[in-house]
Order: sequence, then C-alpha cells, then structure tokens
Amino acid sequence: METNQALHDFLLHKAEALTEEWYNSLNQHDVSGVYASKDSETVKNLKAQNYEFHKYMRQLFILDRDDFFSQINGWIIEIGRDPNHLNTPTHEIIREFMRVREQYLDFLEEFILQYETPVSRDLENEWKRLLIEVFDEIMFKVSEEKSNQLNKKIDHQRTVINELSSPLIQLSNDRALLPLVGNIDTERATSIQENTLKNCTEENIDVLYIDLSGVYLVDTMVAQQIFQLIDSLQLIGVSSTVVGIRPEIAQTAVQLGVDFRNVTTTATLSQAMAGQSF
Repeated sequence: METNQALHDFLLHKAEALTEEWYNSLNQHDVSGVYASKDSETVKNLKAQNYEFHKYMRQLFILDRDDFFSQINGWIIEIGRDPNHLNTPTHEIIREFMRVREQYLDFLEEFILQYETPVSRDLENEWKRLLIEVFDEIMFKVSEEKSNQLNKKIDHQRTVINELSSPLIQLSNDRALLPLVGNIDTERATSIQENTLKNCTEENIDVLYIDLSGVYLVDTMVAQQIFQLIDSLQLIGVSSTVVGIRPEIAQTAVQLGVDFRNVTTTATLSQAMAGQSF
C-alpha cells in the first residue's frame, strides 16, 4: 500500500507535465474537432479537462475499482456531453485516450526506475493490467455517453422536422390547410396525425383541407393512417377534404386496393373552398 501511495503522489506531481506533453504532441495536421481548435478558451478548457482526468487517475492506485469509478463518473459524463467533444469524431477521442494511456505506461516505467525500493514484476504487471483495463472502460463509458447524447439530439431534430413538415396553415377563423410534401413513411404519418389533431383542437378548426399534391408515394399503411386521421378529425368535430391527389397516387391507390370513395376529395384547393368535389 505504501508503494501505491508513492505512485499516487508521483502521478499527482507529474499531472501538469502530462497535460502539457500530451497537448504539445498533438498532430495538428491529423486531428479535427476539439483537438484542432485554435480558440484560446477551447484550448484552455481542453487542457483543464485533461488535467482533471489526471487528478482522478492518480486515485486509481489507492482506491478500489468501484470507488474509483464513482469518483471519475462525473468527469466521464462531462466529456461525453461536452459540445466540443460531441462535434469531434469518436475514433479521434479514443485515439487520444490511447495516447494518454501510453503516457501512463511510460511514467509507470519512470516511477519504477526512480523508486527507492525495488518493485516486483508481479506488482508492475498488476499496475499495467489495471491501467489498460480502466482506460478501456473509461473509453467505453465516454463513447457510450456521447452516443446517448447524439441519439437524443437526433430524436429531437427528428421531432422538430416532423413538426415542421406538417404545418397547419390557418385560412380563416375556422378553416385550415395541411400541405404535405415529399414521401410519407409510417413514422412521419404518425407524427402528422398527432400534430394535426393537437393543432386543430388548439386553433378551434372546423374544416381542414389536406393537400396531397406534393406527395408522390403512398403505401397501404400510410393511406390507412390518412384515413385514421380523417376519422379522428371527424370525432373531434373537424370535417376534412383531401385535395390534389396526383394521378400516380390515385393509380397506386387503386392497385393497392385503397378505397378513397368515402373520402371527400377535390382536384384543387379553390374547388374545395368553393365546395366543389368530384
């Protein structure tokens, strides 16, 4: 235990040098993201994060594994959620962890050579094995946290896109237009249904025109969800008209056995608003 404490103190003394050595050895021509930044505040923060890492890592040799990870877990989450690291390729983050791990293995050798009491081969191997295993786990946890944050960001962006892709345009006090553009998959159709019902209720819409003139592909599942939307609108007191079904959509609908005969349709929005259907 005395030897482990000595190693802890040695690493604490070397922490600042480790950070400077690591940053100065960055290959600026072979990195991107946070590691390639020239912004002084970003560089300062990056060095501070690296130095903080060393302050935690020195405790590896005096704490048991669970206690160590309970101490460093906050740092792991911080790095995984850090905007600069989120914008840095994961493989580059892992590469820098591996370079720092090599630093630790080198400093371990330096400590063994300088320590006044001989360090047994078994203890040396135990330290090396511990370093490698812990670095691997930290790399995994940082990558996992980063992945979770990116997935949340993607889910949020998808939600925003779905909301923007199904805008409800109010035409008068009680009438509105739902223009749909592009391909509609099952996920988007579900989002359209949820957003439309919500918006119609909030805006007190009585009549809704569903414009499909910008939709070029409809499968059976999507057509079914359009019918469900129309039925749901009817249940909340909104009458709906489908506008501008393209010839290729009509042809596909017939081939798929989709029946639009019980749905009010018009060729144009002006016909729908004038009450002309066919």
